[in-house]
Amino acid sequence: MATKGTVSGVIANMVTLVVDGPVAQNEICYISTGGDKLMAEVIKVVGSHVYVQVFESTRGLKVGAEAEFTGHMLEVTLGPGMLSKNYDGLQNDLDKMDGVFLKRGQYTYPLDKERIWHFVPLANVGDKVQASAWLGQVDENFQPLKIMAPFTMKGTATVKTIMPEGDYKIEDTIAILTDEEGNDISVTMIQRWPVKRAMTNYKEKPRPFKLLETGVRVIDTLNPIVEGGTGFIPGPFGTGKTVLQHAISKQAEADIVIIAACGERANEVVEIFTEFPELVDPHTGRKLMERTIIIANTSNMPVAAREASVYTAMTLAEYYRSMGLKVLLMADSTSRWAQALREMSNRMEELPGPDAFPMDISAIISNFYGRAGYVKLNNDETGSITFIGTVSPAGGNLKEPVTENTKKVARCFYALEQDRADKKRYPAVNPIDSYSKYIEYPEFEEYIKGHINGEWIRKVNELKTRLQRGKEIAEQINILGDDGVPVEYHVIFWKSELIDFVILQQDAFDEIDAVTPMERQEDILNMVIDICHTEFEFDNFNEVMDYFKKIINICKQMNYSKFKSEQYEGFQKQLKELIEERKLQS
Repeated sequence: MATKGTVSGVIANMVTLVVDGPVAQNEICYISTGGDKLMAEVIKVVGSHVYVQVFESTRGLKVGAEAEFTGHMLEVTLGPGMLSKNYDGLQNDLDKMDGVFLKRGQYTYPLDKERIWHFVPLANVGDKVQASAWLGQVDENFQPLKIMAPFTMKGTATVKTIMPEGDYKIEDTIAILTDEEGNDISVTMIQRWPVKRAMTNYKEKPRPFKLLETGVRVIDTLNPIVEGGTGFIPGPFGTGKTVLQHAISKQAEADIVIIAACGERANEVVEIFTEFPELVDPHTGRKLMERTIIIANTSNMPVAAREASVYTAMTLAEYYRSMGLKVLLMADSTSRWAQALREMSNRMEELPGPDAFPMDISAIISNFYGRAGYVKLNNDETGSITFIGTVSPAGGNLKEPVTENTKKVARCFYALEQDRADKKRYPAVNPIDSYSKYIEYPEFEEYIKGHINGEWIRKVNELKTRLQRGKEIAEQINILGDDGVPVEYHVIFWKSELIDFVILQQDAFDEIDAVTPMERQEDILNMVIDICHTEFEFDNFNEVMDYFKKIINICKQMNYSKFKSEQYEGFQKQLKELIEERKLQS
């Protein structure tokens, strides 16, 4: 018998129920009010009193309203047909909803039950299989998607029957498995999985080491992220977090892109809905939306649904990783998710931590980031989830709890700076405060030696040192004036400006400069390092400034030219002649 409850108190989205039977933490219930059934999740159980967070507006909800418990946690429905869909945080298909605004108590099925899929079996009768073993394959938008043994299955099972190649719907039985106790399990193309529980259906989770090319120089050259890595982008409003995320999701080498708009302003989410279907995938030449899923949860939706949306996105990503695919998951912004946690914690009158966030905010963030990663599946194939979140700290304060706690777990830190954005130096990633811990991994060093060259990491570290030195000299010039520092200091400063203008700055709206492949990044890095190693002779600081502005101008023109084209080679020739003019002859 399903447990029932009665509403005994309502505080905004938090409702207290008195129940007549057993209830589990994170269980889902439906509260009836005015003909609507409101979905809610159990967040605290105290004897027969249960606190639930309602995923809808609770306007008009009265004490005495009836609730019915479902006996399961918040789950997502997984299967073919999710690509290029727009979902809300509870995986309702937004395209099936009526009207502009979501109606209260309206839920839609996330998949298309009538669509026909061409199934190709991969397993044979008599095969021994474990949970998430690949039984067959269907193609969706040119992506091979695996149909897997149920994730909830215990131990090993034997394939009793499997359907021949042909066309089926998602609810058709495509295989029957016999478990160790002799029970038959019928398998369809659909899986269900609770979002708060990580999928651990893999053999091992080694440290990630393969460079994930994003085409963004300030990331790939200076602070690389790896396939299966974690990173985050904090920054004040207007510094370009969303543009940087768009660039990464468009250009990165990933099979599937999942975007969780978690508590973003509605106009920004509308931008994603209108822009993404128009974007062309540089890898395939088709629309990027073909391999993208958007989970939208705007800031005017109830806070409880924000928390659900990031977990829904991560669970979808884990599902595709189990197929041996490379998934890129972008969450924008995790600050709003943390604010939702804070709101619920305050309503439950829990002891507040720093800035009134929950005491366990650090554990919640690290558990969530820990679900990403590079894994070796049971069949020795590999899959990965690369997770990049953005943080919108109030007033751009990078010392607040969400940024500080994310810093402990994310391996890459891309700090966007108001000052750089004001100077129109985009992407506005501060090269000195930002870092990537993957550079220190010996596995990553080995990978770079084999795929680029053995000198790469040494040169990158030299760039960072020169940028730091340039910043120190800029401060001295600021205090003492141009005449107050020696000419050689001006040369060091302008060499750091060369690095900034040529490597760090990139035009996201120029067809060529928007994406820089690794071969070209290596070429630019070597060219800039060579100029930095060259000794020049100048009589005063004005000569230094004029000369380096000419060099920067030629290098920027090269960035806008097709790699190794006649135009590109012409600029290289001009650059060589210009360097010879002032080069110190030994």
